[in-house]
Amino acid sequence: MKQQKYQETASQILFLVGGKENVVRVASCATRLRIVVCEDQKIDVEQIESLELVKGTFNNGGQFQIILGTGIVDQVYQEFLKQTGIQEIGKEELKEVAGAKMNVFQRVLKSLADVFVPILPALVAAGLLMGLNNVLTAQGLFIEGKSLIEAYPQMADLAEMINLFSNAAFTFLPVLIGFSAVKIFGGTPVLGAVIGAIMIHPDLLNGYSYGQALLDQTIPVWNVFGFEIAKVGYQGTVLPIIVSAFVLAKVERKTRKIVPAMFDNIITPLVAVLVTAVLTFIVIGPIMRIVGDGLTEAVMWLFFSLGPVGGAIYGVAYPLLVITGMHHSLVTAETQILANIGTLGGSPTFAVVAASNVAQGAAALAVMYLMKNDTKMKGLASASGVSALLGITEPAVFGVNLKLKYPFIGALVGSAVAAAYGTFMKVLSVSPGPAGLPGVIVIRPESMFQYMVTLGIAFVVGFIATLMLARMFNKKVKG
Repeated sequence: MKQQKYQETASQILFLVGGKENVVRVASCATRLRIVVCEDQKIDVEQIESLELVKGTFNNGGQFQIILGTGIVDQVYQEFLKQTGIQEIGKEELKEVAGAKMNVFQRVLKSLADVFVPILPALVAAGLLMGLNNVLTAQGLFIEGKSLIEAYPQMADLAEMINLFSNAAFTFLPVLIGFSAVKIFGGTPVLGAVIGAIMIHPDLLNGYSYGQALLDQTIPVWNVFGFEIAKVGYQGTVLPIIVSAFVLAKVERKTRKIVPAMFDNIITPLVAVLVTAVLTFIVIGPIMRIVGDGLTEAVMWLFFSLGPVGGAIYGVAYPLLVITGMHHSLVTAETQILANIGTLGGSPTFAVVAASNVAQGAAALAVMYLMKNDTKMKGLASASGVSALLGITEPAVFGVNLKLKYPFIGALVGSAVAAAYGTFMKVLSVSPGPAGLPGVIVIRPESMFQYMVTLGIAFVVGFIATLMLARMFNKKVKG
């Protein structure tokens, strides 16, 4: 009986996405059926979302994604393959196919996300170690007027070790990004790591000292054929190594096509590293340093100059960017802020993102409360609402809130109010992490309580705003 239901669902989805002739490729993940189609306008989204097994849909990165849930998606996927005769492929292959449909701007944003996803575990680990070090060294957190290492001096060396461990990922960030980025751009990853290492070589002026050296006019230079090239490192930067990695991959592939196979392993790496390194210090690095600093300063200005108003703006803008996939562009500024954590003290954006996610969850749970007769929507709203509280918002945003519209507006209200409060209280994070209730583990110790208060405000305001909007638009009961 269940198998028949899976067959019917696959058949209905195939018909509603425009038929076999409109399907280019299809793949699945843990909860979603991912389809790349020729023409998006042929998809009947409303009818697909009305199917019994479908919990929601969204279109992102050139893929039309149908949320079916764990277990169900595998069965429907196999039936879909049988009915279309399309060969099974993995998510990564599907991404390449979908990428061909995107414009240049979308591809850039997708590339940024792809570069950072593999290195996030390293940054999260570093941040958690920073948090542990903060617990050991924070004044008055456990003992009034003292830190743990002051009360227990024998723990001082342990704290020093943990501090060293926590700094490593951010100290050598260009190496990690270089490896990941060159792999994404189609080059040899280890050569990307080499470029990253060159950019933070200890013989260069440390990038953190660049600002003062610029003021003092003491920047060291190389004099090459009459040209002066600044001997400055790129510690705490993100964009320079990403662009350098892109150039390296291009140079490597071009060189490999020209060089005879017997000399490839000798000449290609030499040319790729030499050309890229020279361009990095002459052109790429100086330009991208300015762009990266400008992006970071824009985010910091929003929070530290506009204060709660800036936080509220970010809180409203973030979920709107999520819908389009453009929120990936914020990863660059966030990572650069965290790479300069010693100067800035932490990132103010994480608490805002977490508040936005919790507000989306609250709005979905409000829908669960409101839906008296629509058991399908009620079940989806409850599951997706809890998921959003833990930091996973896709089911809530695309399956519930955007579909009904008024819950999404309610979530924006909750996000704005909570973000303003969190910004006013200067809630700072020390690393990336789960942007929801579990995210408290990456917050500076002195901000942990205010972080939870911020999320509490997001939930309460988002929930109440959704109930009020439902009454205003007479949408209390459906079905």
